[in-house]
Amino acid sequence: MKNDIGVYGLGVMGKSIALNLCNHDYKVAVYNYENEITTDYINRNSDKTNLFPYLDLKNFVESLEKPRKIILMVTAGDTVDKVIDQLIPYLDKKDIIMDGGNSYYKDSIKRSNHLSNSEIYYLGVGISGGEMGALNGPSIMPSGDLCAYNKVDTILKAISAKADDGMPCCEYIGTHGSGHYVKMVHNGIEYGDIQIICEVYSLLRDGYKLSVCEIQKIFEQWNKGKLKSYLVEITSEILKKKDDLTENYLIDMILDVAGQKGTGKWTCIEALAISSTIPTITASVFARHISAKKSERMLASKMFNLKANELNKISTEEINEIENAMYCAKICCYAQGFDLLKDASNEFGWDLNYGQIAMIWREGCIIKAEFLNEIKKAFDIDKSLNLIMSEIFSENLLVYEKDWRNTIISLIKTGIYAPAIVSTLEYFDGYRCEVTSANLLQAQRDYFGAHTYQRTDKDGKFHTIW
Repeated sequence: MKNDIGVYGLGVMGKSIALNLCNHDYKVAVYNYENEITTDYINRNSDKTNLFPYLDLKNFVESLEKPRKIILMVTAGDTVDKVIDQLIPYLDKKDIIMDGGNSYYKDSIKRSNHLSNSEIYYLGVGISGGEMGALNGPSIMPSGDLCAYNKVDTILKAISAKADDGMPCCEYIGTHGSGHYVKMVHNGIEYGDIQIICEVYSLLRDGYKLSVCEIQKIFEQWNKGKLKSYLVEITSEILKKKDDLTENYLIDMILDVAGQKGTGKWTCIEALAISSTIPTITASVFARHISAKKSERMLASKMFNLKANELNKISTEEINEIENAMYCAKICCYAQGFDLLKDASNEFGWDLNYGQIAMIWREGCIIKAEFLNEIKKAFDIDKSLNLIMSEIFSENLLVYEKDWRNTIISLIKTGIYAPAIVSTLEYFDGYRCEVTSANLLQAQRDYFGAHTYQRTDKDGKFHTIW
């Protein structure tokens, strides 16, 4: 009997995906170019009778049932191309390679075209959820040839997360590149959502001088209401953790220098390329950049030793205001991400299903949130609308708008760095503004560069000798 599927790459995600497949009763072949990693992995999972190691690539491929199905769980970039080139000599027509890494969507398109010359299928499969998601059920965003996808649909849906209604968090996204594009935008929204939460944490810590324990209780309570989401939940869990070495809260022992793997930057670059507006996501990427300048920030903090306005003891009403502000900010962040998907869908002819995408983000992924169900309803009514214009979200934004502004005023008064949440309000104000200052901008462009302008009272392009 041949194996049902192969997993190439036994890093953190690959190990978990392989076990997930085993737990769903598939016969799984595993291979890693470092044999000792494969051997160690099998030794640690000796109870899995349907997990089969291979130390030779040819034997790994030949162990698979035809058409062969291989999931690549390797580092995005050149490594993926090298692995594909290693596999090609051992593959036959109609075999299927699934790239489960964080690949750039343009690379996915190139790989699909490259493999089509050999009549081998390539599927770009966005996977979100981290190590535990990969093990227990991630959100999966597959794209590529529909015929090839239909051959792996059952497997991918089996190992995906399941929403409360039992629906698998996996659906075919569209043609080549679209799956990894959607995963990229997911990560962009994730950047924004995380930064918004961090800025609210800063306001509670540095503005209202609350203890870690007090902040933890607030986040725990917020996760029972309209802010219920994976990121708010884990924030509450993080703030409980004590440091084994010092007995302080661990959060206070962690250096404020953020890392990143590039998907947020890609999201910003792609938005600029197609003139899509994602200021919150962009601000969040820059926030990570400025966090990396730790030594410079320490010097600047001494040079600009400004005394911030102190806030009074926080009241229940103010906690509610901040909750409402965070809700508004998160909605605007998701709205920007979905608007980018709409712009990309139009640009590349993908015909993305935004409501369906919201549904597959309900479980297993980093940005899962209670209001994704409302996002689905909004797109069912009108898929062309910006989310902030939908009935449910527009009503909430109007109700919470003053709380949103008051929270941002508090952030600015205290001098707390809060680019993401401020950007959400600027996005909202810009989007709802009937007349902006761009008339002066166009006049300036015409003055120094003869770029012309349009008039409010007649059609056409005009130029003035200023």
